Amino acid sequence: MLVTNRFVVEAETVDEFTREAHAALTALAARPGYLRGELLRALDDPDHWLLVTEWESVGAYRRALGGFDVKVTAVPLLARSVDEPSAYETLAGAAPEGEIVVVASDRAAGPYR
Repeated sequence: MLVTNRFVVEAETVDEFTREAHAALTALAARPGYLRGELLRALDDPDHWLLVTEWESVGAYRRALGGFDVKVTAVPLLARSVDEPSAYETLAGAAPEGEIVVVASDRAAGPYR
């Protein structure tokens, strides 16, 4: 599962934002189920940033958000991200020059999604 948090960061706050993002990424990386993460900045518009993390499952990500270090360090930063859907489940993938591998959805089939 992939989580993308977009941020719009004013030039005068980049240093503070970067420190907070590094701390958040460190806290998230320490949680079970974390696979990888990156902090990225848009090439076309340096005010736009992206924090991307990959998790082994939706449950691992949700449990990670409940960890004390994550609540103190990462959640305040994530709350400042652009208000839009940020968690995505993998439905298909392909390695370089590989075939498409389709994966079933983890979403519940009932109305309580």
